[in-house]
Amino acid sequence: MKFQNILITGTGSYIPTKIIKNEDFAANKFYDLDGKVFEQSHSEISEKFRAITGIKERRYVTDDLLCSDIGHIAGEQAIKDAGIDRETIDHIIVAQNFGDIKAGTIQTDMLPSIASKIKNKLGIINPKCIAYDIIFGCPGWLQGVLQAQSFILTGMARRCLIIGSETLSRTVDKNDRDSMIYSDGAGATILEAVETDEQLGILSYSMGTFSTKEAYYLYRGKGNVDGSNPLVSYLKMHGRKIYEFALTHVPEAMKECLDKSGNSIHEVVKIFIHQANEKMDYEIVKRFYRLYKIKAIPKNIMPMSIGKLGNSSVATIPTLYDRITKGTCDEHHDLKKGDLVLFASVGAGMNINAVAYRYQG
Repeated sequence: MKFQNILITGTGSYIPTKIIKNEDFAANKFYDLDGKVFEQSHSEISEKFRAITGIKERRYVTDDLLCSDIGHIAGEQAIKDAGIDRETIDHIIVAQNFGDIKAGTIQTDMLPSIASKIKNKLGIINPKCIAYDIIFGCPGWLQGVLQAQSFILTGMARRCLIIGSETLSRTVDKNDRDSMIYSDGAGATILEAVETDEQLGILSYSMGTFSTKEAYYLYRGKGNVDGSNPLVSYLKMHGRKIYEFALTHVPEAMKECLDKSGNSIHEVVKIFIHQANEKMDYEIVKRFYRLYKIKAIPKNIMPMSIGKLGNSSVATIPTLYDRITKGTCDEHHDLKKGDLVLFASVGAGMNINAVAYRYQG
């Protein structure tokens, strides 16, 4: 019996070279949303921040690079890794949220789309290769994978390039304590239909948008300091509300996804979860296992990159997956053919998605 599988056949990533440590924020004076300065010392703020988020350092792009540039680099790697002719790519789907932002500015540029810019940089001539952006918050790359899957299942495509690329360092308020969370990066995957003797690849999914009271948990807002230019807006969030939202809804989405796949919780080998907050991620996974009446999280089930790479939004999952499948993540390099993994993400919108995937080796 032959199975028509939808597989990730190539991966790539770009991790910026500029390392920014927590102590590099010592010169920043942080204000709350009411414009009042935090009275704690930087060392106190930094230690509390590290204890909650797990972040010790993060990566920023150098001044010469844009979101489309690093997305192109990751895309080139994925194409090379898959060993395909780039002219056979049917769709280029780029998850991003703020477009290209030049160094020293706050203005975004999404015309043409980041996907069109990347197609141009890749040198793809075929006009039937459709390039477009998806704005879906941090779960954007995973949503792009699901869109690509639907195109493949309906026969509208056979091979897609899905990229998550972001330069969040250029859209944060340096006087906002939350600015320490965000980072830059890009990850890419080739997704295509492959016939094999066993069922592999994407097995099931779950997704949802909560946009009644949750729509503006992440938003664009004015600077924290009194007198800030009202025409300039920055990335802002209601962290506590996001934390509570994620703990309630992400485990449920993960369970729905796994149950739809028909597999047991005991078969799950890895969980690739959006790297937003280490404490939050552990709590999400713990609650996910509790839904199956399991109290302890299995050892090495959840690879983490946030400690050194920060939260690069749409890039966190594909860069982590790329590093692990290529053996460059020290503690997690043991994926084998047939292993069941879960992808899960949450972000602005508020959006949630999850995918069950059987690794093809």
